[in-house]
Amino acid sequence: LFDWFALWPLGAGFAPWQLATYALLHGGLLHLAFNMYGLWMFGSALEQVWGPRRLLQFYVVCVLVAGGVQLLVASGSAVPYPTVGASGGLFGLLLGYAMLFPHRKLMLLFPPIPMPAWLFVTLYGLLELYLGVTGSGVGVAHFAHLGGMVTGYLLLTYWARQRGSR
Repeated sequence: LFDWFALWPLGAGFAPWQLATYALLHGGLLHLAFNMYGLWMFGSALEQVWGPRRLLQFYVVCVLVAGGVQLLVASGSAVPYPTVGASGGLFGLLLGYAMLFPHRKLMLLFPPIPMPAWLFVTLYGLLELYLGVTGSGVGVAHFAHLGGMVTGYLLLTYWARQRGSR
């Protein structure tokens, strides 16, 4: 399945459908469990505000653009490696949650420190940027995560402008 449906860099087995199918594969049960937990935790709150259609639209756009960002980054790598997981879409949802509910408290697991959603997402985004730029956390698509966050921000900003122009 990975050969056909994981997101491979350009020239290393890439096929256009992989921009969507990579999000359906995961690197083990723990990866899948964390993504599903995040989808439930943040997606359910956003669905109450947006409804299921808008949530799906937001999530899919974040997944597709996150895959495109990762494709650009991975295609410059000396060793081609596949990308799997829905984390780019999940990071978009996380950003959306922080924008809609900035003062809701989120609790870190280690150490257990409560913080407002806006601060949690800001720190998490900065950590992803640091890990991506330094090449730390090998095997993690940090730029897909950042691509999902930036896409979420841009989409919410666009929707707000659309609402304001009516």
